[in-house]
Amino acid sequence: MIFTSLLSAFLAVAIYKYVEPPCGLAVTDSNGQPVYTRYGDDILFSGDFQRTFLSSEPTDFTSAAERVTTAVVNIRAMESGSYRLWGSGGVGSSSGSGVIISPDGYIVTNNHVIEGGNRYEVTLNDHREYNAKLIATDPSTDLALIKVDADNLPFLVFGNSDSLRVGEWVMAVGNPFNLVSTVTAGIVSAKGRSIDILEGDYTIESFIQTDAAVNPGNSGGALVNTNGELVGINTAIITRSGRYEGYSFAIPSNLAQKVIYDLKEFGSVRRGLLGVKIGPVDTRIAEELDLPAIEGVFVSSVVPGGGAYEAGLKAGDVIIGVNEVKVKSIPELQEQIGRLHPGDKVEVHFIRNGEQMTIKVTLRDENHRTGFVLAEDTDVLERHGFDLRELTVIEKRRLRTRGVFVDKIIKGSIIASTAMDPGYIITKINDTSVNSVAEVVELLKKNKNKEVILEGFYEDYPGEYYYTFRVK
Repeated sequence: MIFTSLLSAFLAVAIYKYVEPPCGLAVTDSNGQPVYTRYGDDILFSGDFQRTFLSSEPTDFTSAAERVTTAVVNIRAMESGSYRLWGSGGVGSSSGSGVIISPDGYIVTNNHVIEGGNRYEVTLNDHREYNAKLIATDPSTDLALIKVDADNLPFLVFGNSDSLRVGEWVMAVGNPFNLVSTVTAGIVSAKGRSIDILEGDYTIESFIQTDAAVNPGNSGGALVNTNGELVGINTAIITRSGRYEGYSFAIPSNLAQKVIYDLKEFGSVRRGLLGVKIGPVDTRIAEELDLPAIEGVFVSSVVPGGGAYEAGLKAGDVIIGVNEVKVKSIPELQEQIGRLHPGDKVEVHFIRNGEQMTIKVTLRDENHRTGFVLAEDTDVLERHGFDLRELTVIEKRRLRTRGVFVDKIIKGSIIASTAMDPGYIITKINDTSVNSVAEVVELLKKNKNKEVILEGFYEDYPGEYYYTFRVK
């Protein structure tokens, strides 16, 4: 009887697998349409361009490859009038890959692919060629956005890089050695990798590591899941020979999407910062602080005036999560914060004196501002020679006033000629009260080619101070 039961169960499962076709995961609304999520109000990041559920299970890449290869392009960055060891005609060039992310011609690639050129040529999978214009770049994440003048182009849908799991199949598509649509496959080897290849104070390295074969010409190409969704931008390899040796790295799509949105909308990345200096958690720190595991991010110091400072985070705290997302390392923390803007509020989970705690932090930019400052607004401030920020909550409470803080003054500038010093707090411009950098910029724009009077004070000196200059 036992033998008959086992045989019957085995045959039932075998027959079911033979008869029933393979199934995948699909999430639909009441009308049977796929469920999407919006990112801002821009069409690039609205419903039709991003799905957020898990990638599909099949390991057959044929369908995905057919969709993806048409949306991956070759990019040549040329520098007219320069001479290099190789090349001809007095024009230096480099090449890489790019991914079309909208039907009207927006293309994402790596910054290092295009940074050496001033002219850009894009070749599509069907051999059509276009000249592209540079929209903006972000060296801190090694991303760039360019655009070709075309319509109805094939494009890739953003996938959810957070749903990737170690061991999951992925496919890399690019144009190494100028070969059109080269496809390789591998698995996700690790997530949240930092390999110290980017330079700068605000770099974010939280790469997806795979063993899909990636060569130099793959830079800027697509990393997709088995459903053909964009989950990463191929960026780097670790190699001793200059060629592929088994380790390749891609920028997660969830981070790339935020950067691309900012580049398109603002011309630069609006990066929210916690306002802390951090380090890894090692065995010694874990033992001294009685941590439950050797993981998290150690807060070595807190920046005065930053969001963490105002919220009450202290040196010696260990951050273990952001917005219910667990963070085990510095790259994981940087990626989560790097997706947010100044002014965004985040829940920071941390351990202090052996106790788990949570606080809400309002992110600020590098100048402690919470609002957006457009590139053109920054130009207005730089043209006159000063850098401004909003007063912090603590400063407003202590000074019992509202205004804008002068953080830096450039020597030889219009503002420097007024004898103003850093630390000046602007409260009015031409008798109009100001409470934000945006309000100051707007008033300067309205009074172009006219004289304005700044009214304000210094915290450590009594009385009001006035400065007059002509707006350029």
